[in-house]
Amino acid sequence: MNWMRVIAPRCARRARSLAMLGALALALVACAPTADAPQVSAGGWREFEGTWNAAGSRRSIPLGEGRRGSIIELRGTLLLVGPGRPGVGFHAETIALVDSATGLVGRGVLTDERGDQVYTEVTGEGTAAQNRVTATILGGSGRYAGATGGYEFSWQFMIDGDDGAIQGRSVGLKGRVRLADAATEAAP
Repeated sequence: MNWMRVIAPRCARRARSLAMLGALALALVACAPTADAPQVSAGGWREFEGTWNAAGSRRSIPLGEGRRGSIIELRGTLLLVGPGRPGVGFHAETIALVDSATGLVGRGVLTDERGDQVYTEVTGEGTAAQNRVTATILGGSGRYAGATGGYEFSWQFMIDGDDGAIQGRSVGLKGRVRLADAATEAAP
């Protein structure tokens, strides 16, 4: 028996099938809808919503009856939705000083998949009764250099351990940003 007569037709059929699959894949990619450009308002603002899930640690000291001061450090993922979002996902890090009676003040950095960063100033009521947090964008690096804007949310603790371990998530995160190149993007 001549193996070449048996194997060659099988290889040729397989090669034709693979070529057809490859052509079909290229056709599907070519016909797929392209990603829409981010929606930018006339003033160059991009509006977005999202969620931030983070875990970290808290170190506290007592400040009298029913009051404490804490240093918190959180790291997690900030995911954005909406046609104006400046990016899809960011690694988010925040450090803050919290007074259970007066609120919090801190700083944060958001890093996208390219390594470009957004720098933020974080303030909030931070009390048990009110936990609204506001982040003001201070600028950034790379494509976020010169960015302005901000976002706000409420914070919900999921884990608040006695050992200082904390974990939580944002609720109702909404914001807007204007990138330094917004003037050219918003122009007709």
